[in-house]
Amino acid sequence: MNETDLIKQILNGNTNAFGYLVNQHRQLVYHMVIRIVQQKEDAEDICQEVFIKVFKNINKFRGDAKLSTWIASIAYNVCINYLKKNNRYQKEELVGDYLGFEKSFADTNNPEDVINKKELKQAVLNLVERLPVKYRTVVTLYHLEDFSYKEIEEITKYPEGTVKNYIHRARGLLKREIEGLMNNDYLKCYEELRRS
Repeated sequence: MNETDLIKQILNGNTNAFGYLVNQHRQLVYHMVIRIVQQKEDAEDICQEVFIKVFKNINKFRGDAKLSTWIASIAYNVCINYLKKNNRYQKEELVGDYLGFEKSFADTNNPEDVINKKELKQAVLNLVERLPVKYRTVVTLYHLEDFSYKEIEEITKYPEGTVKNYIHRARGLLKREIEGLMNNDYLKCYEELRRS
């Protein structure tokens, strides 16, 4: 079913069509909510709020962008409003270019686990979660959800140049932290033990 037909059916009161829309975009919305808001206990309620807004505003969708981009834009706005309402947006914005890690990976993973590819992937995702909200948002949309720069501009209302800049800065922060992770003294000790 194409997007136009789906929206027509929703506007005509077909609840199954809206259920289909929710199923198609549930993962996208959840990923955005969990990455931006970072409150697992509130994620379900926030996702529900997103889809309520989608339902109430579906008649405003004009088809200028993909439906997924439009839904992601609503999810982004709901998340930012949640952060502002809970006084977390300003705090995170003040972090700026600094990643303040309270814990090193050595506290939570032994060196053998970190070397494991799956553990390394999770470590990178953990690093993404600790980025300031503006960087975390664009990295999630670009690298994890495969949106284009233009689509991210439509979702966040950041100019395309700003989107590119934030992605570049976020990559720099992640690279520095990953290098630190891989150069961790615990890993050096582990490698020495393996050689002996």
